[in-house]
Amino acid sequence: MFHGSFFVGIFRFRHESVKHMEADNAVRINVLFTSVGRRVELLRAYRRAYDALGIDGRIVATDIDPLAPALQEADTVYLVPPISDPDYVQSLKQLIVREDIDLVFPLLDHDIPVLAQHREELEDLGAHVPVVSAEAAALTRDKWETNQFLNSLGIPAPQSWLPDKLPENLPFPLFVKPRSGSAGKNTFKVEDREDLEYALKKVEQPIIQEFISGPEITNDVVCSFNGDVWAVISRQRIEVRWGEVAKGKTIHDPEIEKSCVSIAKELNARGPITVQCIMADEPLFTEINARYGGGHPLSIAAGVPSPTWYLAAASGMIVEPKALGSYQTGLYLTRFDDSFFLDESEYGHFSGRSI
Repeated sequence: MFHGSFFVGIFRFRHESVKHMEADNAVRINVLFTSVGRRVELLRAYRRAYDALGIDGRIVATDIDPLAPALQEADTVYLVPPISDPDYVQSLKQLIVREDIDLVFPLLDHDIPVLAQHREELEDLGAHVPVVSAEAAALTRDKWETNQFLNSLGIPAPQSWLPDKLPENLPFPLFVKPRSGSAGKNTFKVEDREDLEYALKKVEQPIIQEFISGPEITNDVVCSFNGDVWAVISRQRIEVRWGEVAKGKTIHDPEIEKSCVSIAKELNARGPITVQCIMADEPLFTEINARYGGGHPLSIAAGVPSPTWYLAAASGMIVEPKALGSYQTGLYLTRFDDSFFLDESEYGHFSGRSI
């Protein structure tokens, strides 16, 4: 039942938000997802978007791990060097040419600064790379710089300090996290000075923030290739596993929406970004991830078919989204584990396909 309503939503937006050209069997859009990891649902959503638009194309995926689950959903897969490897960018260039790639989406935080820095080189090869600028990528990767950026816009954010600038009277409890961390790794709630000293020894390049107790809201901000904000969808986290939402629901808050639009405009964002906030007396904004959020399939199911929009835009169709806030609220997501099974020959196929 869930999948049926999901597909109907995609099909409905095919007519309401995309102006179609005459059917052209020559239209072919190939999409590359880097560092696909566990993003099975997102790749499946793109598969449905191809069908909804009636266009052809292939999904190409990369990772460093041959057992990354989402590789099973791609048409073509490649194992690439680690992002820190000097050959990583060259491998992406070869892949874009070899597979005639039209669109590139990074799915891991560490990928974004690299793709942003080399975006012009990659786009010279014929692919859209809808990511933020190199400056914006550096800002969003550093949680201290993100906090200062939010303050400069007048957007509410938690009080924050660096270790060498801590005030004498700290408002415990506090929250300590890495300035460049992701997925909630290596974070600590601290209740007193002793806890704080322990956390500061454990966390590399930490930022210290006031601890905010309240619902966590992830906001999917869908931007066009030109920086227009097509949609803002707010998802309340109910349960999180491994740093990614396992249960959640869609909500709408005009104040959050307005702040997200301001953030996207100031960053001159391209493509999908996610903005995190916590609901206290007012929404306090904490992080910006300049990529698809892990829970984005809930936003798609709620009536914001970003895969359809991006494939349509890349193929020359006109995308005309509805007004901001035009999505289903009170829609719940609940996830479960699923499995792929590979025999030795299938594993060898994935592990042996490198570039």
